[in-house]
Amino acid sequence: MEIPLDHQEVELLAIGAGPANLALAVALEELSPEIAANSLIVEQHDDVVWQRGMLLPWSQSQVSFLKDLVTLRNPRSEFSFVNYLHSIGRLDEFINLGTFTPYRLEISDYLQWVARSLKSVRVEHGRRVVAVEPREDVAGEVTSWLVRFADGGSAGARSIVVGAGREAHVPAEFLNLPREKVIHSTEFLQRVERLDPEGAHRIVVVGGAQSAAEMLWQAHQSFPQAQVTMVMRSIGLNGYESSKFTNELFYPSFVDTFNQALPDAREQLLREMNRTNYAGLSPAMLDNLYRTIYLEKLTGTERLGMITMAEIGDARSEGDEVVLTLVDRKNGERSELRCDVVMLGTGFGKQMPLMTRNLAASVGADDFTVTRNYRMTLPATVSARVYLQGVNESTHGIADSLISVLAIRSGEIVGDLLADRVPAARPRQDVELLDVVASA
Repeated sequence: MEIPLDHQEVELLAIGAGPANLALAVALEELSPEIAANSLIVEQHDDVVWQRGMLLPWSQSQVSFLKDLVTLRNPRSEFSFVNYLHSIGRLDEFINLGTFTPYRLEISDYLQWVARSLKSVRVEHGRRVVAVEPREDVAGEVTSWLVRFADGGSAGARSIVVGAGREAHVPAEFLNLPREKVIHSTEFLQRVERLDPEGAHRIVVVGGAQSAAEMLWQAHQSFPQAQVTMVMRSIGLNGYESSKFTNELFYPSFVDTFNQALPDAREQLLREMNRTNYAGLSPAMLDNLYRTIYLEKLTGTERLGMITMAEIGDARSEGDEVVLTLVDRKNGERSELRCDVVMLGTGFGKQMPLMTRNLAASVGADDFTVTRNYRMTLPATVSARVYLQGVNESTHGIADSLISVLAIRSGEIVGDLLADRVPAARPRQDVELLDVVASA
């Protein structure tokens, strides 16, 4: 196996400098300084940004600031969101704001602050992972991984933590459209800036949840001459299910309940919790959209529209236009909707990310799951470890992809690392003394 000149060896390598792996870095520094000193986070971008494609200036998190990277595990930690606010002189203002849900911009800034504040765990930017390969010892056991980067460098690690999230879901109907005509929510801000702000665009937003609604609202506000239409499968927009009873299902302690549940019960829980995160909108967004539609009808300047109970049957290009074939779910009738650009609020793929599947396949584990402590189940011939963050909803519940469980989950992963860690070699005289005691 050829090793590039730009190569380093670490004990743990985490892929992605998002909330999941930054929480892990904090847990390593607080619970296992020895591993932290030999750990590396690699990030493909040149900076740390939360929800890069949807970091809208007015958007707020739906999660309490107390569910930051560390507080639920260690309320006294220097890496808490409260300490971040204090360190930049904005704690008084945040308290006076009277909210539990910060703006996304300040959560993103908090993550950057944490990354800068790490003392032992290193973060390297501009390092996109292109392959993870198993490394075997002389006996044929996979004892570590070789991670290759797009810049030609590489790193070896006994433990890999994948925290890069799921891949964007682009429905098959849109795959053959010109790239410039399709904008997924994960790249919304970067791509929408290329549109003429004074253009009379015809924009169609596909989807009926929060990300689709936010794109709809931002497009409507940013392009005053545009016609913006939302197409959704549901009968109308719904609010998040956010009762205090339902929110108990996002407790880190509920992970055990979900993990131990029977398969049918897991499916029911995932199905019924869908509206708590994926199929609903915030009350403020619902109110904004409804009032805007009402006022536009009142003034005769209707630019914001919604088409409900409709499927996208087909999408094709005709010159500079995109032609969508809509199928009415009520009666099966088909119609055409022409537009200039399509914005997709279609979420993320349900299957494991391609990198993870390829990694598992490289050691003969085409079918795999994860343990309660998030370690990928691999063949007995593999002692090297792989941990998965944010993609384990089927085994750990819907909160696995959210901020709610980060603090506790990172502590559980560090605990698993420590439990399975090979002890440092002991002096020979200590070994002999212990052997005598054991045989007495």
